[in-house]
Amino acid sequence: MRHAQTISVVITTYNRPDALEAVVRACFMQSDKNFEIIIADDGSTANTRDCVERLSEGAPMPVRHVWQPDQGFRAAMARNRGTLAARGDYIVFLDGDCIPQRDFIARHRALSEPGCLVSGSRILMSERLTRRVLEQGIALPATGAATRLAWRLRGDLNKTLQLGLRWPDLGRIRNSFSWRRIKSCNLAVWRSDLERVNGFDESFTGWGHEDSDLVVRLFHAGVKRKDGAFATEVFHLWHREAQRDQESSNRKVVLERAEAKVTQATIGLREHMA
Repeated sequence: MRHAQTISVVITTYNRPDALEAVVRACFMQSDKNFEIIIADDGSTANTRDCVERLSEGAPMPVRHVWQPDQGFRAAMARNRGTLAARGDYIVFLDGDCIPQRDFIARHRALSEPGCLVSGSRILMSERLTRRVLEQGIALPATGAATRLAWRLRGDLNKTLQLGLRWPDLGRIRNSFSWRRIKSCNLAVWRSDLERVNGFDESFTGWGHEDSDLVVRLFHAGVKRKDGAFATEVFHLWHREAQRDQESSNRKVVLERAEAKVTQATIGLREHMA
C-alpha cells in the first residue's frame, strides 16, 4: 500500500491567536516532523499575523500564512486557498482550536491510502480546562495518562479511551455515505481527489455542512471514507457555539446533492486558479 510522502497541514483560524499558538506548538512536538504547516486565515487581525511570524522563527518545519479579508464566515474559501498554497500531495485539515496528539501526523500517514479519505475525531474540553491550558501554556501532547484520567473524572474531557487506545488499520472503510463524525476540523484528503471534485464549495452560506458536502461529493467520485477514531483524535478547545442560522438549509443542499450524485463544487479550487 502506498502511503502519503509529502503532507501539508492546513490549519484554519480566525482571531484566536492564543488557541492557534497552542495548536501550532503541538504540531512542532509531533513524532513525525516531515510535513509543512499552512495557516489558512479567514480574515484575522494583525495579532494573528504577529503570532504566526513569531512561531515561524526557528520552527522545525515550514510555516506559511495565507490570509483573506474578513467578509463573514468563509472557512471553505480559507481551506481552498490553503490547499492551493500547499506543496504536499496529502492535505490534513485541522482547525485552529484543535490540538493534535504527538502521533497525529504519524497516524494520519499510516492510515493514508489511495482512493480513501480519513475523517478524524475529537475530544471535547471544558471551558475551565481550556482556559487553564491557554493561560498556563500547558502542552497537551506531553501530558500523561494519569493527568488525562483526572481531567476526565472532573468532567473536563468528554472521553478518554480514544486518547490511549490504538487499533490497527482494519475495518475502517465505510462503503456507504454517513453523516457520522464528518469534521473538517480533522480531515485528511489526497490533493488529487480534492482537485477532482473542485475542493470545498464556497457557495455555502454561513456555518454548517460544507465538510459533509465535500465528503459526499468525494464519495460519488469514488473516494471511500476511512474512520480515524482511536488513531487521530485531537483535543478540541472550548468555544461558544457559532450561529447556525443556515444549518438546516445547508443540510438540505447536501441531501439534494447526495440524491443527484453531484461531484463538483459550484465555486471551488478551479475558480481561484482561473
